[in-house]
Amino acid sequence: MKNRQSSSTVIWLRPTAPGKPDVGQPCNGCGVCCAAEPCPVALIFLWQRKGSCRALVWEGEQHHYRCGMLIQPANYLWWLPEPWQRWFARRVRRWIAADVACDSYSTIEFNDRIQR
Repeated sequence: MKNRQSSSTVIWLRPTAPGKPDVGQPCNGCGVCCAAEPCPVALIFLWQRKGSCRALVWEGEQHHYRCGMLIQPANYLWWLPEPWQRWFARRVRRWIAADVACDSYSTIEFNDRIQR
């Protein structure tokens, strides 16, 4: 489970993305958790310490976000041999508890104004 933080960060998500579920509710691919901070998989394998995860992928036809390390690990880990990709994806699914339940305590505020 991710740490509860009391900071303010602006994240950008597609307007057609599903709304963030409450903590403990089923994951719906809203992308808030990955846009707010990198998960342990991104920390270890992508060496990403802050910001939106660069492996966050928008799936336009399904109108939700997915973990790129889960759906296409070779796009991020060029050294990963083809036969190991499915094995690695299964590990990532388990490590991030993909599609299990929302574990992000981030709250969302919408800004109707677009500043130029």
